[in-house]
Amino acid sequence: LEDKISNLEDENHLLRQKALSLSPRHSRTMSHPIGSSPCSPKSLIESSPVKIVPLPHNPTELRRSRMNSERHEEYHELLQRCIKDDMGFKKGKPVAACVIYKCLLHWGVFEAERTTIFDFIIQNINTVLKTENENDILPYWLANASALLCLLQRNLRSKGFIAAPSRSSSDPHLCEKANDALRPPLKAFGQRNSMSHIDAKYPAMLFKQQLTASLEKIFGLIRDNLKKEISPLLSLCIQAPKLARGGSGRRSRSPDVTLQQPISAHWDRIIKFLDSLMDRLHKNFVPSFFIRKLVTQVFSFINVQLFNSLLLRRECCTFSNGEYVKTGLCVLEKWILDATEEHAGAAWDELKYIREAVEFLIIAQKSKRTLEQIKKNICPALSVRQIYRLCTMYWDDKYGTHSVSAEVVAKMRDMVSSDAQNPVSNSFLLDDDLSIPFTTEEIAEEVPDIDMSNIEMPSSLRHVHSAQFLMQHLQTTYPLR
Repeated sequence: LEDKISNLEDENHLLRQKALSLSPRHSRTMSHPIGSSPCSPKSLIESSPVKIVPLPHNPTELRRSRMNSERHEEYHELLQRCIKDDMGFKKGKPVAACVIYKCLLHWGVFEAERTTIFDFIIQNINTVLKTENENDILPYWLANASALLCLLQRNLRSKGFIAAPSRSSSDPHLCEKANDALRPPLKAFGQRNSMSHIDAKYPAMLFKQQLTASLEKIFGLIRDNLKKEISPLLSLCIQAPKLARGGSGRRSRSPDVTLQQPISAHWDRIIKFLDSLMDRLHKNFVPSFFIRKLVTQVFSFINVQLFNSLLLRRECCTFSNGEYVKTGLCVLEKWILDATEEHAGAAWDELKYIREAVEFLIIAQKSKRTLEQIKKNICPALSVRQIYRLCTMYWDDKYGTHSVSAEVVAKMRDMVSSDAQNPVSNSFLLDDDLSIPFTTEEIAEEVPDIDMSNIEMPSSLRHVHSAQFLMQHLQTTYPLR
């Protein structure tokens, strides 16, 4: 072993000497300071000083960098115009979303490994949402953001989400067919059989997630604004106006029309509110899918507010008040029928709690009803705790009749007491629905395809240099909306 080590050291020494003799600086390293070895690292560093010479500027690189910077500024200017200006709609299609998508497609940003353009778009959309004129800008961007998201959802794909064909498959044609099935054609351009999906990189897929979050934010802002707007109107609809009652607290039997006018006036305001909502959504060509979702959540809020007020305020839990709310519910039912299922969806079903509670208030001979009859025929959606609260709060201000029998009340009290430890059913109040009632997949399935082949050039982009490529498909200008 010692002989082998000695031989290796000799070989290393010879190789080191040979390397030094072949070096062009060999002649300059022949003289060494005293005490330093000819082959030591210190002698090599000291005897061969290196001068750092700055690299000459490359005009081509500088020109390329300047062109890239100018190009990005042009891109940002074009995108900013599309986002901040009202591009309007062409045959119901949001122009801003179509132009933005065409730009991103033309610039090849979807296939880029790194880019700041997507962040720029999201930041500018969030900026325009902060405007004071939310009643117009929010529906406008609900239509545009959903259209842009649909284009991304239908036309982009990530290889990370596509399953590779099985290695056990012996037929290459089967593998090719499987790959073709995973690459459906682009629907956006009306070319259903000629173009494949875009293999998007990570920034593009992240942009789709950010756009989804922005869309959910827009939907939530519209819904919250609607709740704020309708809340004071609902507070007037939960209790019958005093003008319609006699001095003793009973409803006046006078046929005077002036006494009946305030009864319908409050509900008429609700109808005007709903009509105004539909006008704003239709004006901005919001897809019926989102209109249904918004209307459904508005009626869910109406149900929660009226039902909770009924069970919290004893002055509202009366026979005459049940008649008053029943009249209002009939008005809402007519509005839902006129709006059609396409736009109102299952809005009537959202009112089932207040409908059943009102039905109990106005039903005759309550004292003869058993708990089973009430649960099965009158209030099937209500819990025992809610029925118990309704029965104990009720009083007949019109005919002086009694509520349910003491036996029924005692039976419900025992059931409520035994269930008091259950935190889920410990409250008789309803919770407001704050969820986002849709997914990205549902949007792609429900929102109609967008054919951009006949979208025309917006007049505000005619003189923008970076938008001239759009003239290949967008030939003429047009009036907005």
